[in-house]
Amino acid sequence: MIWKVLNMKYQKLFDTVERLYPEYLKVWETICNMESPTGDKERIDKVGNFFLEIGKKHGWETEVFEDETGNVVCLTMNPTAQKEMITLSAHMDTVHPVGSFGYPPVTMDEKKIYGPGVIDCKGGLAVTLLTMDALEKVGFVDRPIRFLLQSNEELGSGANTKKTIEYICQKAQGSRAFFNLEGAGGNVVCVQRKGILTYTIKITGIAAHSSVCAKQGANAVAEAAHKIIELEKFKDDAGITCACCVVHGGIGHNTLAEYCEFMANFRFATEEQRKYIVEYMHKLEERVYVPGCKTVLEERGCRPAMELVERNVELAERMNEIFEENGFSKLTLISKAGGSDAAQVTMAGIPCVDNLGCCGGGAHSVHEFAVKESLKEYAKRLSLVICEL
Repeated sequence: MIWKVLNMKYQKLFDTVERLYPEYLKVWETICNMESPTGDKERIDKVGNFFLEIGKKHGWETEVFEDETGNVVCLTMNPTAQKEMITLSAHMDTVHPVGSFGYPPVTMDEKKIYGPGVIDCKGGLAVTLLTMDALEKVGFVDRPIRFLLQSNEELGSGANTKKTIEYICQKAQGSRAFFNLEGAGGNVVCVQRKGILTYTIKITGIAAHSSVCAKQGANAVAEAAHKIIELEKFKDDAGITCACCVVHGGIGHNTLAEYCEFMANFRFATEEQRKYIVEYMHKLEERVYVPGCKTVLEERGCRPAMELVERNVELAERMNEIFEENGFSKLTLISKAGGSDAAQVTMAGIPCVDNLGCCGGGAHSVHEFAVKESLKEYAKRLSLVICEL
C-alpha cells in the first residue's frame, strides 16, 4: 500500500498529510472513544457537535439537519468555488451497546487501532477531515468540498422515514463525485452493493395440549419452521439470499404454540429481484403448511440495491487512472452484499463509489480493528482525486 511519488506536483500536499497524521490519529481515537450506538441521539449528536466545532474553527460553512435518531451534520469548504463539488460521507453511529469494548473502548498497538467504529465508520470520518484540512493548508480553493456526517446508517438511514438519506442526496446534487467512506479490506473500491429487505413474519395458530396434537390445535412454531426452510433456500451469492436469524414462539414444551414470529433478512442485487421477493412473500403469506394457522407479513424496512451503473464504473476507472499517473496502486472494483448509503445516492443519479475509508476488519464485532497508516494513505488518495477530477 506504499507508493513511490511519480508526480512531484503533489509532494507538498502529501507532506502535509504526513505532518497532520499524528494529530488525526488522535482525532480518530477520540471519536471512537465517544461511543455512539445507533439510535442513541444524545451520543450521536455529541460526535456531530465535535465535528461542527472543528468546521467552525476552519471557517467552513456548517449546517445541521435535525432528526430524532441523531442529527446529520454538513460541512462545506470553499462553498462559493466554481468547479463541480466533491461530496464525501461517512456515518457516526455504530452497532454495539456502550461498554461492549471495555474502558477505554479504544486501544492501539504499533500497527492497528481497535475499538467501536474504528473501521465502520469513524475511520472514514477521520480520513475525510484529514483530507479537507490538508487541502486547505496547501491553499486548495478550486472546488467546494462537502462533508456529510450521517447519523443513522446502521438503522438503514431512516429506513422508515428516509429523512436523513433524502437530505444527504439533496445536499449532494450536482456533485462531480460522491465518495462514501465505509471501511475496506484494502486496495478496493465498491461499485455495486446488494439491497436489503427485512420482514417480520407473524403466525397465529391454535393452542392445545401437546398430547392431542394429532387431532387438535395448530402449532404456529411448526408453521414457522416450514416457512423458514423455504426461505433458507434462497442462497444465490450473486442474486437473492435470505437468512432467518430471529425466532420467538411458544410458552412450553407441552403446549402447542398459539403464536410464533420470526425475521427474514433478504439481500438482492437489482430492483427486479426486490419485486420478485415482494411477490414471493405475499404468496408465502397465503400458503398454509399447518391447517388452522394464519400468517401476516410486516415489512420492517428496505434499502435499495446499489446497482452496477456505467457512471460509477467510469468514476472508479478514472480514479485508477489518476492513481497510476501518480504512483499509487490501482484499486480493485468489487461488489458487496452489505448495504450502504451509496445505494440511494446512486439512485439519485450522482456518480458514487464506496469503501474509501480506512482499511481493517472485524466490523460489527468486538474484534473490530483498522490499520493505522491507512488513515494517511486514503487521505492522500482522496486529496489527489479531488484535485485531479
